[in-house]
Amino acid sequence: MRITVGKGIDQYINQLTNLEMRSDGLIGQAVYEGAKIVTDAVSKNIDGIPTDDRPSAETRNGLRSLQKAALKASLGIAKHQVDNGYYNVKVGFDGYNNIRTDKYPSGQPNAMIARTIEAGNSFTKKHPFVGPAVRSSRAAAEKAMADVINKKTMEIMK
Repeated sequence: MRITVGKGIDQYINQLTNLEMRSDGLIGQAVYEGAKIVTDAVSKNIDGIPTDDRPSAETRNGLRSLQKAALKASLGIAKHQVDNGYYNVKVGFDGYNNIRTDKYPSGQPNAMIARTIEAGNSFTKKHPFVGPAVRSSRAAAEKAMADVINKKTMEIMK
């Protein structure tokens, strides 16, 4: 990025001060743009998880239709937090699905179902979908964040 100081140092200092005052919002916007790209990649990968609606099986190869729909619906982005100067945002699963059991009378936790299908267990084959989505979308997310920061910086520095 190139910024030319042609109208005097005082104006340049004012622009930098304005940039500093607005930096929290600017960085927050950039982080959310990156998170949206990662969230879209995870959502797309959920579509690729096999559906297995057999009533009972020794080892299930995928998710039940209700579990898959609930995962997709519960995927979201949490409010960002600033920890020691680092902006963090969580992409994840919230709430419960509608499959009620004795152990989960309110429904199965969506985060648990996501972990189960990501890593597998004794009765569910693993189908990683979060890790591959994060890895495949990293470059696009970083570019989107840089684009937001550059665009907003240039608007402020005009």
